[in-house]
Amino acid sequence: MPTQTAAQKRAQTKAQYDAFLSVCPSRQLLDRISDKWVTLILCALGDGVSMRYSELSRQLAGVSQKMLTQTLRSLERDGLITRTVTPTVPVTVRYELTELGLSLHQMVRGVKSWAETHMDEVLDNRTGYDTGAA
Repeated sequence: MPTQTAAQKRAQTKAQYDAFLSVCPSRQLLDRISDKWVTLILCALGDGVSMRYSELSRQLAGVSQKMLTQTLRSLERDGLITRTVTPTVPVTVRYELTELGLSLHQMVRGVKSWAETHMDEVLDNRTGYDTGAA
């Protein structure tokens, strides 16, 4: 059997990604990016805007400090955002989408827009379902 280079192995593995399989790493990524806080952070940072932690916290009503910190760290780890520290007093930390994050932002913004546009219809459907089930 011929030896494969690292690039060939990565290409073969990539061709085998299938989120329908429970062991596929793309399923874990799908789970992460479908989180509501990830969606809202990506939308807030969209269009190349950089924001401070406090600005994000104010914009994302209801997010706890712990959840915001954990979500930002996971997005940074996945390469979707960058964290820039400026040595001022107090220290200034800004978050910004990477190219990879910007590529995801377009889709996530579409889902957010769809949810906002169709919320009344979904609420009507829920009410109809709940009254019919009673």
